[in-house]
This record gives sequence, structure tokens and C-alpha cells, in this order.
Amino acid sequence: MASDCPDAPGAPDGDTLSVALHREEVRVGTRVVDTGRGLRLHKTVSEHPHHVDETLLYDELDVRHVIVDRIVPLSQAPSARQEGDTLIVPVVEEVLVTERRLRIKEEVHITRIQRSRTQSGTVMLRAEDVVVERFDEGPHKEASSTTRR
Repeated sequence: MASDCPDAPGAPDGDTLSVALHREEVRVGTRVVDTGRGLRLHKTVSEHPHHVDETLLYDELDVRHVIVDRIVPLSQAPSARQEGDTLIVPVVEEVLVTERRLRIKEEVHITRIQRSRTQSGTVMLRAEDVVVERFDEGPHKEASSTTRR
């Protein structure tokens, strides 16, 4: 590295080398600047009439109570519905319903079983005898038959 200073070390003809150093400094501050003595406003309000013709829309409600008096299951609870320009809002109430029902307390099962048994005793039987008479050979007796009743 070459130097312009003849006495700088390490220079071809001297022992010392000098390097110039620079340092920047900054000073931050405030100062008072006179920009005026304040601000004053004078405000004047004037009024003048203005005629306005506008059409305004509004809603008028016709409320009617319609008696329905119908019992419906809880699973079929009605909700509000729209029919044309009419909003129908059902008003419901819970009511206690008492009804008579049959409860099966028990069952009686009857089964028919056929059985046989031997019984002894005296039974009256009737028997009839028949006599057949023939004219060609003469009278003779046929075997008697027994009829049970």
C-alpha cells in the first residue's frame, strides 16, 4: 500500500504509515419558531326555509285472532307460515289430556287336553227278535238281531 506521506512507516522511504480517520457527528435539538399568535374563527349561521314534498311509506298492521281449538301431537307442533301478505303465527299451549285406556293385568290360558279312561257299570241294552212267516215253505224263525240304544 502506497502513501503520500513521506514519513509513513512501511513506506518505501520511511518507517511509519499514517491513515487519516474521519468521524461524523450529529446534534439533534429543537428550536422555537414564531408562526403567529393563535387562531380565531368567526362563524355565522344563517337559516332559510325550504319546502319539501316527499312520499313516505309505512306499514299498518291488521291483527285478527282466529280461534282454532285443535289438539295436535307434539311431533306436529306448528310453526309460523306466510300465506300471501298474511303472516300466520300459531299460539300454542300445553294441556293435560286425561283418557281411559285398557291395561292388560293378566291372561288366563286355557288348554284342552283329551284323555280317556275306562268306566265300569251296568248298562241296559234292548234286543228285538223277529219272526218271519212264509207261506210257501211254512213258518220258520230267523236269527234275532240285537240293537243297542
